[in-house]
Amino acid sequence: MRILRTLLFLFFCACFFSCAGSKDYLVTIKTSHGDIVAVLFDDTPEHKSNFIELAEAGRFDSTEFQRVMKNFMIQGGDVFTKENLPPQEWPTLPAEIRPKYYHRKGMIAAARQPDSVNPERRSNGSQFYITIGKVYDELELTTDMKELQKSLMKYMELGSQAELKNEYIRLYNEQKYDSLTTMILSMRDELESSLNVNLTKEFTKEQIEAYTTVGGVPHLDKEYTVFGEVIQGLEVAEEISNVATNTRDKPIETVYMTVKVEKMSRKKIEKDYDYSFPDDK
Repeated sequence: MRILRTLLFLFFCACFFSCAGSKDYLVTIKTSHGDIVAVLFDDTPEHKSNFIELAEAGRFDSTEFQRVMKNFMIQGGDVFTKENLPPQEWPTLPAEIRPKYYHRKGMIAAARQPDSVNPERRSNGSQFYITIGKVYDELELTTDMKELQKSLMKYMELGSQAELKNEYIRLYNEQKYDSLTTMILSMRDELESSLNVNLTKEFTKEQIEAYTTVGGVPHLDKEYTVFGEVIQGLEVAEEISNVATNTRDKPIETVYMTVKVEKMSRKKIEKDYDYSFPDDK
């Protein structure tokens, strides 16, 4: 028994010192607007190792955030265009879509081609985006807006709903879109009951809490590989998302980036950045 206790003690000591001394990569994206600091997830290993390799080789440097959209995201890191590699030769990465990682504000995900030409949802080999999004009302968040709109169109064709139809047309013509959205959402329960349809989207309690407080881009969930998150400088990403752009969402004044990675103990990262690493098991 005494030997067993000793072995257990040594085992727990080994675990403790191993965890305390374990290191990870700290990512710093430097821009003219300031620095964005991030970490990458262990359970998206293909994306993590690829990002680190590109950063250590300096290949991200002098790329830009070439597509930015207010209340949505900022996208950049187009290494292969910078290097004049033909698009048909751009490498891709296998999808590593983990349900526990969703698009709340500040998450880092891989850009990709649409499903129509990329059914496996493989990621672009260099381009990434940082989510900005918006804060949602819970009713709007948990409603399938496309199906709600379709159901409402069908419902308004009923002769008994002429008044509702006229109100819809009035709000639309007057471009009172917020009022129109409020009106449509208020019809959800009635439409579900009258047309026997389900217009509710399922979210976990954690997702609902995040999207109704911090915000994000929920419609991208389970569609793209989320492989990291910003732990400092999110206000920099948000500032970049607000810069003036042309009609193709490209900043009029180019926003270049330099990406550096450094190894640091997880304990120090958690202390210095008030961050807790996700459970990667």
